[in-house]
Amino acid sequence: MAVKQISVLLGNVPGSFARLTHILDSEDVGTKAFSAASTAEDSTVRMVVNDPDRAAALLTSYHFNCEVTPVLAAEVPLHSGGMNAILKPLSKAEINIHYLYTTINRIGKETIVILGVDKIEEARDVLIENWITLIDEEIYSIP
Repeated sequence: MAVKQISVLLGNVPGSFARLTHILDSEDVGTKAFSAASTAEDSTVRMVVNDPDRAAALLTSYHFNCEVTPVLAAEVPLHSGGMNAILKPLSKAEINIHYLYTTINRIGKETIVILGVDKIEEARDVLIENWITLIDEEIYSIP
C-alpha cells in the first residue's frame, strides 16, 4: 500500500521550483501533494504525482537530481485528535516519522497525509491495526 514519492534536490535560488513545476505541467504530470524545505544552500522538494515513474524519468532527462521512494498515504480521521490517531500508534510502535505533508486535493472529506517513516511495512501494519484508512494507487487519480 505504499505510494511513490519523488524527492528532488534543488539549488536554493529563485526560479528553480518554478522551473520544476513548469516542466511537469508541460508534460501533463499532475501534482497530488507537495512539500518543500530549504537550507541556506539547497531545497528539497517532495511530491506525489499522477505518474511518478514518468515524472522521474522526465526530471532526470532535465538533469534534476531526483529519487523515487515509497511513502504512506493515510486519511486523517475527521474527529478531534484525528492526527493523533495516526501519530500516537506510530510513536508507541517506535516508528520514526521523518516528515509528513498533506495532499492538495482529497478523495472524500478527509485530509490525506503523506508519511515518510523509517519502517514503512511496520508502519502500514500499525496504522491498519488502528483503523486508519490507507490510500494506495487511488492517490494518483485524485482530480
